[in-house]
Amino acid sequence: MAMIAMGSALGTGLFLGSGAAIGIAGPAVIVCFALGSAIAATIALSMGEMASRYPVRGGFGTLAARFLSPYWGYLTRWLYWFVTICVTGAELVACATYLTYWAPGVPLWAGIVLFAAIIVGINLASVGSFGVIEFWLSSIKVVAVLVFILIGAFLVFVGLPSSPAPGLTHLTGDGGFLPNGAASIWIAMSVVMFSFGGIELLSITAAEAKDPGTAIRTAARTTIIRLAFFYVLAVGLVVALLPWQQASGAGEDVTASPFVLVFDRIGIPGAASLTNIIVLIAALSAANANLYAGSRMLHSLSADAMAPAFLHRLSPRHVPVRGIAMSTAGIVLAAVLAFTGAGGVFGYMMSLVVFSVLLVWALILISYISYWRGRDGQETFRLPGGVATAVAGLVGVVGVFATIAVVRDLQLAALVGVPVVLLVTVLYVVVVRHRIDPAATDAAFAEAAEAEAEAAAVR
Repeated sequence: MAMIAMGSALGTGLFLGSGAAIGIAGPAVIVCFALGSAIAATIALSMGEMASRYPVRGGFGTLAARFLSPYWGYLTRWLYWFVTICVTGAELVACATYLTYWAPGVPLWAGIVLFAAIIVGINLASVGSFGVIEFWLSSIKVVAVLVFILIGAFLVFVGLPSSPAPGLTHLTGDGGFLPNGAASIWIAMSVVMFSFGGIELLSITAAEAKDPGTAIRTAARTTIIRLAFFYVLAVGLVVALLPWQQASGAGEDVTASPFVLVFDRIGIPGAASLTNIIVLIAALSAANANLYAGSRMLHSLSADAMAPAFLHRLSPRHVPVRGIAMSTAGIVLAAVLAFTGAGGVFGYMMSLVVFSVLLVWALILISYISYWRGRDGQETFRLPGGVATAVAGLVGVVGVFATIAVVRDLQLAALVGVPVVLLVTVLYVVVVRHRIDPAATDAAFAEAAEAEAEAAAVR
């Protein structure tokens, strides 16, 4: 479960999106990732407490329906499905572009189709097979980041004959630690938070775990510790090894990863190609995990009469095939845009994800605050600080969302995101509201709580 969440969170946001964040904040991007880790920890742990007590199908969306209202549960799940299809498409754009590092003649759309076939095939396998494959894909990324941190630390403080150790001089050179002013930390958060998208998968996978109470506690803690460690150290080493203007060279058009640039500029033979393989696997793993999440979200919506009934049907291997097919919408969009030659697609899709996922995170934290007031005292795992910590996390999410006032890409994303919210709201009022059975939600919660209580007694 931790590796599935890592599969989504430890992807293009770190290996590629960090370049854009470095371009905004310079070396102070380290502070941005530290703040982002704190906000993400609050979300993951609050969600972990709720999901370990109530491991219901639909995860945080079903929790929002119970502790806020059916409408908010409906909106949360549809928003998150929208997030997953956009992330899946964006990650495959990155995969296809990484492929051009070795085969520049391969069209971007052809690379997208190739990698789409791979992840669709993985998702059509059984849940167990998916979990095993995603575990190994995520493990490759985790090991690669650890190796990068070790090699990076050696290069920073020891160096090579062909590349003397820079120490920490790049952190304060070229305009200082804050070359673009203190406000740049706030603005860069609009890019940085894309990196943490995927932590929500912890609650979605809880319903399919053998022992969700134990699994969700362990997964929530380990995921947050790993992400904070990897992001802050890895990005810190990038800006320590290269002047921040060079490290930010990735840009919105997804032309290179800052991690590949490090080894390209330092000149270690073969290291840049190996790193490019790793970032390609990272993007593929994230796309794979998000396709999984999107299909499960549609399945839960259908089960609760919030989506067409045909999406509830499972294959003989217990896989929501129709949900997977519907969730390839982002892949199709990415391939069409690539085929038509549209530019800057990745940067725009990333902003669209940030706009939507911030709304989802806010609703998760608000759900927790409501849950906390009526909790039954049987929790085996608790968010340190309780509601006060959740409120602090909510303030952080709102603060990041406020960057919409100055970030043009987020403003453009709002032009799509706001109509989407209005559309699903209208559909809820006209169609869905009359189908919802609150008693079914209550029964699902009672069943989940009883199952968890029995599992706790066994433990």
